Amino acid sequence: MPIELQHVTYDYMPGTPSQVRALDDVCMTIQDGEFLGLIGPTGSGKSTLIQHLNGLLVPTSGRVLVDGLDTRAKGADLRRLRQKVGLVFQYPEDQVFEETVYEDIAFGPKNLGVPAEEIEERVREAMALVGLPDSLMKRSPFELSGGQLRRVALAGVLAMRPEVLVLDEPTAGLDPLGKREILGHIRRLHERGLTVVMVSHNMEEVARLADRLVVLDHGRIVLSGTPREVFAQGELLESIGLDIPDVTKMMRELRKRGWPVRTDVLTLEEAYEEISRYLAGTKAGGVR
Repeated sequence: MPIELQHVTYDYMPGTPSQVRALDDVCMTIQDGEFLGLIGPTGSGKSTLIQHLNGLLVPTSGRVLVDGLDTRAKGADLRRLRQKVGLVFQYPEDQVFEETVYEDIAFGPKNLGVPAEEIEERVREAMALVGLPDSLMKRSPFELSGGQLRRVALAGVLAMRPEVLVLDEPTAGLDPLGKREILGHIRRLHERGLTVVMVSHNMEEVARLADRLVVLDHGRIVLSGTPREVFAQGELLESIGLDIPDVTKMMRELRKRGWPVRTDVLTLEEAYEEISRYLAGTKAGGVR
């Protein structure tokens, strides 16, 4: 189910003295099964863009086509669209509101008219997918940890059985363990065939997970490509207030110091292999 943005422009408060252009002539396509990372400085339009993917916002001009459906079309079935494209907000407390974990996760399927026996099946399935034990079903979601609350919000979207999962800063505010757990669940969901779009300020996260990155600045796409292609443009990224992964910085510093190592390394595993290769070569050559 591809999603296509055709010359999308979006203005907040149009026609007023406070008008702000959040997106400016954005063109992009999200392919089936893709893991797309969306990065950019604060205020670049990332959150505005992802709200166009399921019709929460519609363009001021241009078109968003979701599996051929124009979100601006008169009579467009946006309820059906939001079943296909699930959006998890940055702050789960904005998305979680029922008295128990079970009721919160079941809310979406209930509104779709799903039979009660299937609702329970969906709730259990969604909880299992995000690593929530059944023992939490009757707990208030607001008694849970930040990581658990985020997983409840994610499970609530997954219970709708979407084809595309859109995540806005899914690890924001979590401790290192919580981040690893959430990212592990997201990676496994993608491996099961779900299309994933993830907004993140963490360059290491998107470098490790994404197939492709899109970089936004002032509402426009300034760069698009694989993580290696994008992070090779360090000067451009720095000019708009972004950074490159720390491990890539380290490899570039080693190169400056005379080590003939690759500088397009994105993960610790790649860095270990590259440094090991270099050290093995120096040892074989008798260099101390």
